[in-house]
Amino acid sequence: MNAEEKKERFIVTSALLYVNNVPHLGNLVCVVSADVFARYLKSRGKDVISVLGTDEHGTTTEIKALEEGLSPKEITDKYVKIHKKIYDFFLCKPDCFGRTSSEENKRITIELFNRLDENGYISEDEVDEYYCPRCNRVLADRFVKGKCKICGYEGARGDQCENCGSLLETGQLENPRCAICNGDVEIIKSRHLFLELSLLEDELRELLNSKRDMWSENAITMTEGWLNKGLQKRCITRDLKWGIPVPKKGYENKVFYSWFDAPIGYIGITAECRKEWKEWWKSEETRLVQFMGKDNIPFHSILFPAILIGSSEGYVLVDTLSVNEYLNYYGGKFSKSANRGLFGDDIVELGIRADAWRYYLMINRPEKADTDFTWDDFADKLNNELVANLGNLINRIMVFLDRNYGGVLPHAELNEKDEAFFEEEKRLIENVENFFNRIQLKAALKEIMRISSLGNRYMQENSPWDESIPKERRDSSMNVLANLAKDLAILIEPFMPGISEDIFKQLNIQRLDWNSLMKPMLKEGHAVGKPIKLFSKISAQEIEELKRRFSEELHMEDKKCLELEVGLIKEAKEHPNADKLFVLKVDFGDEEIQLVAGLKKYYTKEELLGKKIIVVRNLKHAMLRGIESQGMLLAADDGNDVGLLSVDAEPGTLVSFEGEKKVRRCKELTIDELMENFSMEVINGEAFVNGKRMLADGKPVRAERIDNGRVR
Repeated sequence: MNAEEKKERFIVTSALLYVNNVPHLGNLVCVVSADVFARYLKSRGKDVISVLGTDEHGTTTEIKALEEGLSPKEITDKYVKIHKKIYDFFLCKPDCFGRTSSEENKRITIELFNRLDENGYISEDEVDEYYCPRCNRVLADRFVKGKCKICGYEGARGDQCENCGSLLETGQLENPRCAICNGDVEIIKSRHLFLELSLLEDELRELLNSKRDMWSENAITMTEGWLNKGLQKRCITRDLKWGIPVPKKGYENKVFYSWFDAPIGYIGITAECRKEWKEWWKSEETRLVQFMGKDNIPFHSILFPAILIGSSEGYVLVDTLSVNEYLNYYGGKFSKSANRGLFGDDIVELGIRADAWRYYLMINRPEKADTDFTWDDFADKLNNELVANLGNLINRIMVFLDRNYGGVLPHAELNEKDEAFFEEEKRLIENVENFFNRIQLKAALKEIMRISSLGNRYMQENSPWDESIPKERRDSSMNVLANLAKDLAILIEPFMPGISEDIFKQLNIQRLDWNSLMKPMLKEGHAVGKPIKLFSKISAQEIEELKRRFSEELHMEDKKCLELEVGLIKEAKEHPNADKLFVLKVDFGDEEIQLVAGLKKYYTKEELLGKKIIVVRNLKHAMLRGIESQGMLLAADDGNDVGLLSVDAEPGTLVSFEGEKKVRRCKELTIDELMENFSMEVINGEAFVNGKRMLADGKPVRAERIDNGRVR
């Protein structure tokens, strides 16, 4: 390591999870990822501060507090303990753990706001807001429910309709009601503060262009979408009681919007635990590496950097963004209320060691597309990879040394085959390092498991139990294998620190770092410890019981499924009662149906005629502005434009999902069940459901005009 490398320091953060619920297995992907990378850097001798904590302000916390009959402070105190217990179980050991409700975060947030205000990046404007006279309170978006004026969906929230995907302004709900008391609401005028993002657009675009090699593809795509659309001013205040008070005359009764103070929380948490925090956050030598799920991208690529740039305080900007896609549960979203999926408190009680869960999350890390947790896959990874490969190798080495050498390492005289083995190990370790440095954690872990496989093969080929082989050769191979176990303990430590510790204990040596790889640290005469079983297999019977316990249906016909079919638009006319809607007749070869679609902003009637579209056939029919819609067509949205999903296949062709059978006559879905169970998106122009490519007659379904975006 040269002198310049030694100067470099890292701040590694994981997205701060909302403290209003128990983290599920999917939430833990970014938390464990950040811990893995921070451990790797430390093993390489880097200066690192890893930061983790809880996001505690905002409407979601107030809602949860109302649900449980507690104050916001009481609800956050309750759930932060749950979060910390789960992170501890998963062996995540941040250098700084804290809360966005801390005094330090309050102080730094106010300082940054004041600097933004002084520098001319804060503006004031009057906005419409919902007000409940019965509750005598201005209602934040999630405290309002009603009927969407765009598509007619009855369950829309104040800020968004989950049916048509539209972002709603105040006034775009029919019959709005208070979600607290169910009473009628009024619309009033209220003044708020805004961050003028457009004034910082050039600097943000420069940041993106300078970091293209350091950001994951999904982060680049979404950030470009925001920038290309043109940044708008963003409201930074809310009419809530739980939050950081706004230090400006006339706004004493408002708090900062949680998105504003939450990312500042990374700084506040560091300041809580390190007196020298400014030497890290205001240093050109610091690289800020941030891990998160894809729903957090704009807060880290646009909003947080805008706050820091506009403050002119010299804070370090994000260097690396590593954004994971979603880990789902059997193709659907995790739901605590529906008892579907695995949540941290459940996992703690199962008795399966944390290292197995960390391994599963990283070997299945959703880096390019959504992935699914299934119990069968978990059992396969545990039994056929951890137990059969890594666990088997370490156990064979330690048991053989104990039984045949009294636990004392023999002399080694290396030959050409040993040197060839070392060369292959060296090549694989270099691959591990390269993947780590590009934050391709899944690939790095796979290379480590290849090194373990290499060791199993070496032991089999050298057969130290075969007395027909000269003793000197058998002794040498066991010495080589003991030192390989040492290397594996070092390599797996970022991923499975508990297993690494167990291997070092068996080898009877202190923990070693990356600099000890490929060095014969275990010499002739070294006494090792007793063998320890690293992993236990999980039986088929145990898996079936876990499926039942965690609400996984055992038969495919009982599962919620999605029935998609290719349809041909035969007629398009304007909706008589809605300016933005078309009424379509769609032909499936043996049947015609009627659809209502909000496409007038993006397509003309003439453009729609003759198009082959993808329709959800098992969606519950809905009345949209007085006209029945007998399904839903699928379109992609990238934030700037909308494009239909389409494929060159005959009307009536069923759409399948790559690796799965075609399905017909699925049970009827409500729009909520559709949104909750199926994640649909477009990646490089192709459409995916829960991470699996949509296919019709073997051809990929594609989006018109959209390269990357969500499907609605």
